Amino acid sequence: MEAFFVSTGIVALAEIGDKTQLLAFVLAAKFRRPLPIIAAIFVATIANHAFAAAIGTWITGLLGPDILRWVLGASFLAMAAWTLVPDKIDDDDLALAKYGVFLTTLIAFFIAEMGDKTQVATVALAARYDSMIAVVCGTTFGMMLANVPAVYLGDRIAGRIPLKLVHGIAAMIFAALGIATLLGAGARLGI
Repeated sequence: MEAFFVSTGIVALAEIGDKTQLLAFVLAAKFRRPLPIIAAIFVATIANHAFAAAIGTWITGLLGPDILRWVLGASFLAMAAWTLVPDKIDDDDLALAKYGVFLTTLIAFFIAEMGDKTQVATVALAARYDSMIAVVCGTTFGMMLANVPAVYLGDRIAGRIPLKLVHGIAAMIFAALGIATLLGAGARLGI
């Protein structure tokens, strides 16, 4: 359960103000059809995060425990720094509108999530925890927690969220995980 809750919390916080959340705002304003947008976000996130978690699990088997601990610790610290960098949406992410609401959202979200903070976090979380399914479920739930309100409430909440505070909290959680990992907190778990 720890893997699920940590994954949910980290991704929900990291997603606020992230490029894919900005994409959710834009798609909601453009199409004004929340259900197919939310369904596409869900499908794209599961596909993307399952792939990322598989990579994280593969890395765990590839590296020895000592090397893995240092790689993961450094990765979490890098994620802490990266979380503090604001995202911007690319015009390329919106050039797919000719495919309809669901398919446009599905493709745009999947592409925008490639190499994104939350995907990299999913790789690291899957490598950190020995529960790929819990990590994928948690990161997907975190994405939905952040993006469903973005789709339904859009501009009404966008200006009211203190992004610097949310990003600061997410960065502190990533940093705490990085430090704990470097200090061997996962040694009991074989990491």
